[in-house]
Amino acid sequence: MKYIKKIQHSAAYIQENLGKIQDGTVALMTGTGLGKLTDAIENPTSLSYDVIPEFPVSTVKSHAGQLIQGTISSIPILALHGRFHLYEGLDARQVVHGIRTLGELGIKKLILTNAAGALNPSFLTGSPMLVEDHINLTGTTPLRGKNEDNWGKRFPDMCLVYDKQFRKIAKDKALELGIHIEHGVFMQIMGPNMETPAETRMYRNLGADAIGMSTCMEAIAAHHMGIRVLAISCLTNKNLPDCMKAAPLEQVISQAEQSSGAMTKLICAILKEIHEITE
Repeated sequence: MKYIKKIQHSAAYIQENLGKIQDGTVALMTGTGLGKLTDAIENPTSLSYDVIPEFPVSTVKSHAGQLIQGTISSIPILALHGRFHLYEGLDARQVVHGIRTLGELGIKKLILTNAAGALNPSFLTGSPMLVEDHINLTGTTPLRGKNEDNWGKRFPDMCLVYDKQFRKIAKDKALELGIHIEHGVFMQIMGPNMETPAETRMYRNLGADAIGMSTCMEAIAAHHMGIRVLAISCLTNKNLPDCMKAAPLEQVISQAEQSSGAMTKLICAILKEIHEITE
């Protein structure tokens, strides 16, 4: 089956089971340890990824693998509770299957979250970081292969992937709520292995402030489809190449869970402002 037909098959099943997606619906994607963001969704209806035709199924235990529809403060929400990664053996197109499906459903606004390691030594562990730009160091892209002209251009411009208006709203809301927020460049690598001290030093020298194993693929695909993107990382640990400490997954999840309260509060505040913006 052609790639676009697989996406359309997934979208048709979701519409059949959840109904037509409301205009103005804002989509969320939760990262490692940040699944509690979905607890804020009121009157939720969910579909497990494994029942949606053509949908990949996450093999990572910290990712629930559910599509959740509901509201937050009367704002219609569609959340991907768990994501897919290149390190699971999937190709870039499979990794962004959920994002492409959101676009096919008519989603125009997306908030991505992730758990990331801080490379900038001045950043505070546990703080959210507003992604202002990214470096894709995976060696691949979800745009590889035949372009679907109905989705976007063959050679999309990438000078402003992360919506400038959305980022200003995030900064303003963090200030209003008294939440310390960093802002910088996010880098995606393949994974699943963590970085060596030498690699950490190189990544920092390349201009990255935080690093993780997701998000860039999704942001590229969403931007290609004309979806406005906001991305916020939870800085779960700090990578200092001259005094590296192990960062086991359990620690990453624990820190993300500890920070999820502030992240949820911030994102809920951002949602209201984003929802009111007309296309």
